[in-house]
Amino acid sequence: MSHEALASELGTNIGPLRASPAPARVATCAAYARIRKMADGAIGPTNTTPTTFVDAPNGVKYAYRRFGAETETPLLLLPRFRGDMDTWDPGLLDTLAAERPVVLFDNRGVSSTSGRTPSTIAEMARDVIAFCEAVGLSAVDLLGFSLGGFVAQETALIRPHLIRRLILAATSPQGAPDLHGWRKDIADAVRRDEPGGAELLYTFFKPTETSQAAGREYLGRFLARTFDRDVSSTLQTRDAHYDAVCDWGIPDHGKLQRLSGIVQPTFVCNGDADAMIPPRFTHLMGGLIPDAIVKIYPDAGHGFLFQHHAEFAEDVNRFLDA
Repeated sequence: MSHEALASELGTNIGPLRASPAPARVATCAAYARIRKMADGAIGPTNTTPTTFVDAPNGVKYAYRRFGAETETPLLLLPRFRGDMDTWDPGLLDTLAAERPVVLFDNRGVSSTSGRTPSTIAEMARDVIAFCEAVGLSAVDLLGFSLGGFVAQETALIRPHLIRRLILAATSPQGAPDLHGWRKDIADAVRRDEPGGAELLYTFFKPTETSQAAGREYLGRFLARTFDRDVSSTLQTRDAHYDAVCDWGIPDHGKLQRLSGIVQPTFVCNGDADAMIPPRFTHLMGGLIPDAIVKIYPDAGHGFLFQHHAEFAEDVNRFLDA
């Protein structure tokens, strides 16, 4: 769904979700009014930095944004399934940007970047490297969320000197058991042609009053950018991303040993009730990556970093400054 369509849909369909086998929709204009009030005045760098483009030698024109304090090592963020530069949480990014340069980009074929989205994590990682070379990033801290965490692991393995420190949020290792695609209700929700606010709340936030309320606040923040928004990703991107998720999740115990090759200090984190990528895989990665620390955030699902955005930003900044 386009960001504009989602904003329109929120006017009638957003509301508290019940724990149920499929996304629930509750009409409430009052909830929409609360969301727009939360979005008012959101004028930090996340929402005011224009999109820039760079032509890479591989023929791809990458869309990106760079903002924040110009300290030593930029923090490059890799988004979720079907994610783009505008699906991050401005509340999180503005806090990170107060202490370091933040770089967002759309990978090949995603949203405002040219080309067709590849269907393997290895190809996506090669594009991360191509983008970094095109914009002159010789070393970065790397934060990968969900599918972006798959890509972050692969990038750290095939180009280790590019990555100084690594953050793996709500993600899993290649070859882990019981992750060959997502649970049917989750997959059906996120693979809709035009998923809306109800699907995001159902899949990203725990079915508790506090978590759902935090999810509605996130929707308000991420819709607050009013100019130069990313265009919606295509269904080709959706299908390629899900092919990559399934390929990454083919059970293969030997692939787990690859994690021992991640030499960077690594922060592995998740919510305690992630239905997409359960936290047991977070603990698995924490045990197999040699220099890893693990944190599980309470009363939270896949979108824990948006629900606990202030705490997570503080944790990330502390980790990167260590």
